[in-house]
Amino acid sequence: MKFLKYIVIATAVAGVFAAPGCSHVTSLTQSRAPRHTIPAAQQATERAMVAEVAEPTPVIREIPAPAPQERDYTLNISSSPQVFDAALAEWYANNVVNSFGDFFSQFIDIDMDEPIVTDIPDSVYRARMRMIVSPISMGFNDIIKRYIVSYTGRNASLIGRMLGLSKFYFPMIEEELAKHGLPLELRMLPIVESALNPTAVSHMGATGLWQFMLATGRSYGLEVTSMIDDRRDPVLATRAACRYLRDLYRMYGDWTLAIAAYNCGPGNVNRALQRAGLTGTTGEGGTTTFWDIYPYLPSETRGYIPAFVAVNYAYTFHNQHGIKPVDPPLPISTDTVTVHRLMHFNQVASTLDIPIEALRALNPQYKEDIIPAVERTYALRLPQHDISRFIAHEAEILAKDTLYLARFLNQPAENLRAEVTAAATATTYTVKSGDTLGGIAQRHRVTVAQLRQWNNLRSDLIRPGQRLRVSR
Repeated sequence: MKFLKYIVIATAVAGVFAAPGCSHVTSLTQSRAPRHTIPAAQQATERAMVAEVAEPTPVIREIPAPAPQERDYTLNISSSPQVFDAALAEWYANNVVNSFGDFFSQFIDIDMDEPIVTDIPDSVYRARMRMIVSPISMGFNDIIKRYIVSYTGRNASLIGRMLGLSKFYFPMIEEELAKHGLPLELRMLPIVESALNPTAVSHMGATGLWQFMLATGRSYGLEVTSMIDDRRDPVLATRAACRYLRDLYRMYGDWTLAIAAYNCGPGNVNRALQRAGLTGTTGEGGTTTFWDIYPYLPSETRGYIPAFVAVNYAYTFHNQHGIKPVDPPLPISTDTVTVHRLMHFNQVASTLDIPIEALRALNPQYKEDIIPAVERTYALRLPQHDISRFIAHEAEILAKDTLYLARFLNQPAENLRAEVTAAATATTYTVKSGDTLGGIAQRHRVTVAQLRQWNNLRSDLIRPGQRLRVSR
C-alpha cells in the first residue's frame, strides 16, 4: 500500500502573504518605512552594532525549546480526491494561513529598539556561526543577533514550516547551485525572498521563489505568456537566479554585496558605495562588504543580509533550539513526463485520480491549468510512483481533450498558435538592453554555440539594437 504526501501551494497562495484587499506579498526582506536621512549619531551607533568582537570559543550550552505538537497529514493514496483535498485544505489552514497572519509584524518588521531576550550568550552564537564555513561571510553582530533570536524564539514555528518545505525545494535548488559552482548557502535566499512560495507575487510584480521581475526574468531566459510563467517554475527560476547571482558576484567580488544587489538592484548598491566613498575593493578589510555601506542602503535591504544570515543559522542549528520541521503533504520523490499535445490538468487528475491541487502545487508555472504544448513540448511533474501510471494511461488521458479543452480545440489553428510565444517561432531577434546571449539562447530553445555560429560571433558580447538569427 502506497502513501503519498502533497503540499498545497495553489495559485491562490498569494493570499497567504497578503492581507485581505492587498495585492502585495510580504517576504523576509520587507521592513520598516524607509529612512531617507540618517543622523550622524545614528550612523555611528549602527556602525558600532556591526563591529565584530572576537571572543574565545566557549563550551556550547544547549537550551532546547518545547517540541511543538504535530499532526500526521500522511494519507492513503487510495482515498478519494475529495477526502484528499479536504485534508490538504486543513493542512493549508493550520500550517500556512494562520501562521502568516502575523508574518510581517513578527518575522520581518523587527523592532531594533526592543531589548534582546535570550539565555544564550553571544559567545555561543559566535562559536556556532564560525562552524558555518562558507565563501559567504556570515559574521555576527547585534543586528544579526536580533534576527536570530526572533527566528529561533517567537517565530520558531515559521522556521519549522520552512524546514518542511525545504525537503522538497532544496534538493533541486542545491543541484542547480552546484552545477553553476555557487555556494550552497544561497539556497536560503528563496526563504528570504518568498518564504519558499513559488506563486508569491510582490506589490511590484516580482514573482516566484526567486522574486524575478518580468524584464529580468525574460533577460535570463524565463518564458512568460498568458498561459505559462517560468518565474514560478522552481527549477527554471533557480537556474536563472544562479546565472544572475553569478553575474552580480563578478561585478562586486563579494557575496554580501552581490546578495544585496539581488534584493535592491545594482543601481542602489552602486549609489550606496558612492555615498560611502567606497568601491568594490576598498573596504576596511581590503574588500568592501555589505556592512561597509549598511547605513546608505534602502531600509528593506538593510534587513536582507541579517535575515539571510539568521535563516542560515536557524536552518543549521534548529535542533539546538528545539525547532522541528513541519512536514507538508508533499511528494518528496517526483519526476517529469514530456507532454507533446495541449493538455488540461483535469485530463490527468480525472484519469489517475490525483487531486488537481496536487498537480497545481507540483506545476505552478502553468497559470490556467493548461500545458500549452502546441508547437513545442513541455514537462509535467508528477509523484514518482505516478509516472508509470501516466504512461500506461496516456492514450486515455489524451482522449479527454475534447471534454476539457473544447474552447481551444474549436478554434482555428492560427488562433491556437497565438497562445504560443512569438519567441518560439521567430527567426531573428533584436537585442534589447539587459539581454545576454545565454538568456536569448534559452528563450529560443537553442544553444549559445549555435547563436555564435549562426551570427559569426567571436564572443558572447552583444549590443542593444543588434539583430541576431535565432533559428536555422
